Amino acid sequence: MGGTLAGPVPGDDHDFALWEKRVDALMVLCSGKGLFTVDGLRRVLEDMGPEAFASRTYYERWIAAICQNLIEAGAFTTAELAERMSDIEARGQTYADAASR
Repeated sequence: MGGTLAGPVPGDDHDFALWEKRVDALMVLCSGKGLFTVDGLRRVLEDMGPEAFASRTYYERWIAAICQNLIEAGAFTTAELAERMSDIEARGQTYADAASR
């Protein structure tokens, strides 16, 4: 959290997971379409509180903030998001699981 001592920042490079790259792309695309602003994202991230920073990864916090801003913008409802998430979860954990359905 901003202003809190957290120790040194790791300097090692790492590749991002596909879903993390998609979160980044979604943020760029949606903000470019005017669906939310950096200030809107920051507000939601700050409203999450310190427990979110302790229990969620960077991109987990970002996707939550993006979804909240898109709900506020009227892009979809909470119910629509929950339904879509349920559909995706039913596919399984791997591409092989999804292909076998």
